[in-house]
Amino acid sequence: MEVGKIKILLLSEQEIAELLSIEEVMEVVENAFREKALGYAQMPPKVYLNFSKYNGDVRAMPAYLERLGVASVKIVNSHPDNPKKFGMPTVSAMVVLLDPRNGALLSIMGGNNITAMRTAAAGGIAAKYLANRDPKTVSFIGAGVQAKAQLLALLSVFPNLEEIRVCDISPKAAETFVSEAKNKASQCRIAVVENEAEAVHEADIVVTTTPSKKPLVFDSWVSEGTHFNCIGADAPLKEELDPAILKRAKIVVDDWEQASHSGEINVPVSKGILSEKDVWAELGDIVAGTKPARTSKEEITVFDSTGLAIQDAATVEVVYKKAVSRKTGCFINI
Repeated sequence: MEVGKIKILLLSEQEIAELLSIEEVMEVVENAFREKALGYAQMPPKVYLNFSKYNGDVRAMPAYLERLGVASVKIVNSHPDNPKKFGMPTVSAMVVLLDPRNGALLSIMGGNNITAMRTAAAGGIAAKYLANRDPKTVSFIGAGVQAKAQLLALLSVFPNLEEIRVCDISPKAAETFVSEAKNKASQCRIAVVENEAEAVHEADIVVTTTPSKKPLVFDSWVSEGTHFNCIGADAPLKEELDPAILKRAKIVVDDWEQASHSGEINVPVSKGILSEKDVWAELGDIVAGTKPARTSKEEITVFDSTGLAIQDAATVEVVYKKAVSRKTGCFINI
């Protein structure tokens, strides 16, 4: 193919939102974790540019799923002050899809919906394997975009949930979460609670989605059998759980190298409180069946999600194929 003759598909966030369902994203993301565990994925560590002056960063995330013939690179930022200062999202992203056969650029697409859905998918997959069967109560610490996406994933796995609790430093965000959750889980009791302790009390699943740099959930609050999806800690110095919880939990990470530097475990690891031997498995090991998941009702389980480039690659491939088949988006020449 001659240079200049390559057609590149552009897709907007709205177009992507209309193409994706959480169920299909969970299916391909679970397969991506399996491929990684079996040794058929290339995924160099995230590369960070830290904008300390502006309390933010930007990351580049490449991945190649070898047996699936899928390669992509995502560029994503995290600026927690954006909503207040600029009226912009905390996280914004863009993804490019490449043809591994010749390196051609196939598509440029908005990455916000892809990031939200693939992250939620990992949480749903982790809970499927690690939470106790037939959970009744799910609590959310943080009520933003990712909390809403996590709820969708959990409802797809556990349609018989009975109670949903949420707390957030922003009462408006919590109320918005409740309003939207009522449309998705009308069978559930849904309520804003006053604090993290009330949210965690006897919850079956706890989802944390904040940008906190200090623990928000403490060991004395946690009941036996609780499963945690820790989503917010995705950069150095971030943490949401009391390290004492981690010390008595079965910890599953999405990727050891990434989690040890930027996941929920990064601060305890840097302080010598945890080491690699304290981590039970990577999620791909659980999915591939090379390590057992939950082995008793009493275990406390923690999924440390940093967000992997293989999740983006798997999801982008779904978006691209559906967009081409439905003639969504527009092609340009570069």
